[in-house]
Amino acid sequence: MAMASANVLLLPEAGSGHLMSLIEAGKRLLAHGGRGDGEGPAVTVTVLVVRPATSESAAEVDAHVGRVEASGLGVRFHRLPAVEPPPMGCAAGNVQEFKSRYMQLQAPHVRAAAAELGAAALVVDFFATGVLDAAREAGVPTYVYFTSTAALLALMLRLPALEEEVPVDFEEFDGTVDVPGLPPVPAGSLPAFMGRKESPNFKWFVYHGRRFMDADGIIINTVAELEPALLAAIADGRCVPGRTAPPLYPIGPVLDLEDKPSSNARCVRWLDAQPPASVLFLCFGSMGWFDAAKAREVAAGLERSGHRFLWALRGPPAAGTVHPTDASLDELLPEGFLERTKGRGLVWPTWAPQKEILAHAAIGGFVTHCGWNSTLESLWHGVPLVPWPLYAEQRLNAFELVRDMGVAVPLGVDGKRRDSFVEAAELERAVRSLMDDASEVGRKAREKAAEMKAVCRNAVAPGGGSSYAALQRLLGAIRGGFSTMTQ
Repeated sequence: MAMASANVLLLPEAGSGHLMSLIEAGKRLLAHGGRGDGEGPAVTVTVLVVRPATSESAAEVDAHVGRVEASGLGVRFHRLPAVEPPPMGCAAGNVQEFKSRYMQLQAPHVRAAAAELGAAALVVDFFATGVLDAAREAGVPTYVYFTSTAALLALMLRLPALEEEVPVDFEEFDGTVDVPGLPPVPAGSLPAFMGRKESPNFKWFVYHGRRFMDADGIIINTVAELEPALLAAIADGRCVPGRTAPPLYPIGPVLDLEDKPSSNARCVRWLDAQPPASVLFLCFGSMGWFDAAKAREVAAGLERSGHRFLWALRGPPAAGTVHPTDASLDELLPEGFLERTKGRGLVWPTWAPQKEILAHAAIGGFVTHCGWNSTLESLWHGVPLVPWPLYAEQRLNAFELVRDMGVAVPLGVDGKRRDSFVEAAELERAVRSLMDDASEVGRKAREKAAEMKAVCRNAVAPGGGSSYAALQRLLGAIRGGFSTMTQ
């Protein structure tokens, strides 16, 4: 009689970075455990699809699910019933609150799906800790999937204590914050949504920080060798003294690493004609866009730097949406800029194939918003960075990349302005610091980025890689829990 398979349910938050990352983690579980072996039963993976609150996001989720379903990789999908979303008013400026409340509303449907689908384990996005109790009621071992850095995880675990230790709001605090495993973190490098203790966003992050400790394990999209001190601090209980941390499974970098045909985009063909490691790439994620004031400062900084560049420039979102539009270059750029930089620069006004560009031999540096997926793609290809954080946890990522990992050169972003403004002279300085052959700072960042490229690739190597081993430990835990459930 064939042994029953262990069905692992994945509950991603519907944002594209969270959804795609958790699906990629599911693909790895299938690739490593899909057939079963002497270590235990075969593992199957079913993604619980949460219907997004807006039609724009729903179309994006449907398109991605459709591509994965058509791939034949074996990932299954189970669409949860629609729920009435929280008032959209809480999404304006309180995105983290909206996501957390919306995921919490899925709890009864998650519990029903666990029973219907015979769940061996449930893996939830870190915005979905509000369903942990429902999983416990269903008797299903539950793991948190952390899409960001071990630095943010350590900070969130510390946050309930920090709320008491720091006597004022963090946006008014002039000192540094103790995050075990990091150098002292200036308050200005904390995520902006943690600024005010009375804000709904802050309260939800305190809640999540507490609930992580109730999980059966925490799966992190990082590499043990990228953040060793932070992972050790979490595992040793230094972030939450007096409590034993759940087992940690750093399985990153969780990226879609499959070789794909070239996009044949004109921007990639333009790179083909540039010298090796000579081009600075500027790209700011799925929600990064510039108005004319910011774009003209960037243009002036790039022009004065004298370096080659490929700039993915997006315009403001249309009314009622959050995603950037194709840029109108005549409206955003200084008069004559394109003519004066013709030959050494290209402004690309629409979506850019970022992974393909970062893999190109002509790319020598990356000005990025510091989203963790983009950062991992850059490190996978050994490209040093200039961090320009815009939102979410990106200020903390920028601090870690510069001060802890050493793979980036600093950029002075005006943290007191909501639009994360950078003056032309400061961008010019950072570009020269990274790209000039004579720059000692740039040389060190390039060397560290090359080291991290080797670290990332070795980590996922079969047999001896640290992330490969963590994935095997995770599969062992899931299978062990399933065996207990079926006895």
